Amino acid sequence: MDNLILRDDIIDDDLEIFEIINHGIPRQVFLRPDLFHSHDDRAFFSRFRLTKETVLQLLPSIEPYIERPYNRNNTVTPMNQLLITLMYFASNSHMVTISDVGKMNKSTVCRIIKRVSNAIARLYRDYIIFPRNELEVNQTKNKFFDIASFPNVIGAVDGTHIRILSPGGDDAEIFRNRKNYFSINVQVISNAYLEITDLVARWPGSVHDVTIFNNSIIRRQFENGQHPDCFLLGDSAYAMKDYLLTPLQNPRTEPEQLYNESHIRTRGAVEKLFGIWKRRFPILAYGCRLKLDNILTIIVATAVLYNIAKKMGEAEPPLPAEVDEHEFQVLLRNGDIPVVPILNPNQLLGPQVRQNLIINYFANLQ
Repeated sequence: MDNLILRDDIIDDDLEIFEIINHGIPRQVFLRPDLFHSHDDRAFFSRFRLTKETVLQLLPSIEPYIERPYNRNNTVTPMNQLLITLMYFASNSHMVTISDVGKMNKSTVCRIIKRVSNAIARLYRDYIIFPRNELEVNQTKNKFFDIASFPNVIGAVDGTHIRILSPGGDDAEIFRNRKNYFSINVQVISNAYLEITDLVARWPGSVHDVTIFNNSIIRRQFENGQHPDCFLLGDSAYAMKDYLLTPLQNPRTEPEQLYNESHIRTRGAVEKLFGIWKRRFPILAYGCRLKLDNILTIIVATAVLYNIAKKMGEAEPPLPAEVDEHEFQVLLRNGDIPVVPILNPNQLLGPQVRQNLIINYFANLQ
């Protein structure tokens, strides 16, 4: 009798708890939003950092890897999976915030970001391409020459640090960089169109740029003679090579000053690239809170997306006005780029190649 009275007095909330205890937690069914059509073009670009046109071009390339083999259990569409991932790249919001926007569980968001990032990273060889033939090499050289009349340049190389949380474990400190935060040191080679043509994203933040370059495939290619008569430009952190030129520490003559000024302006392409890349996908600047393997995949995925945006002619985040403290007059190009032969690397070391270039080319620009 007492039990019956107690049962009759149960209020609605208690009845729900009673049902959960006896029958399990009720299944939640979310009403998925239409993230693609729910924003106008301007709001869409602001939230996802790509235009609708680019997203529509990209989706078929990754859809086979992210589409679920069935349409049960209220699956998330490939389009919403892609947009949820882009939202994460564009904001680095906590998973729970993005799950609220996408009307899905936090664990679902985590799985989606991992799945879509892997699918985009698969496109690496299609969009991150170092010049492969004579036509591409000449186009790259011409575009670099237009910047400040530096001849035979095929790429500008530099490293940038992508902030991460401490990965923990015995080796965590190797990820702490010289600025005292945890990071991945990413090596990038840029062309004059501000596209990423080579990417190395696997080294801890404490590793020096020279170490990364010395262990890279691109270094082996140059030393095996795969890119004859071509220069890479690097800052003073790099060791001089017959194919990797750095600025002079103390230029004394006018040709040496011209060399340095031309070098700095031309190599500035890679620094501009870093600014645009990180402004387009702020997760690279704010820091990523995922597991290390997922972070490396995201770095590659955002590099692919960055190049896709460049190919599609997407609007770029505004760049700061370029400041040239030592502006100098350069020769107007008439016809082809002047031929500046590179002597046999077995005969000249890096500093000698640089001096030869200064004497035989930059001295003639005065």
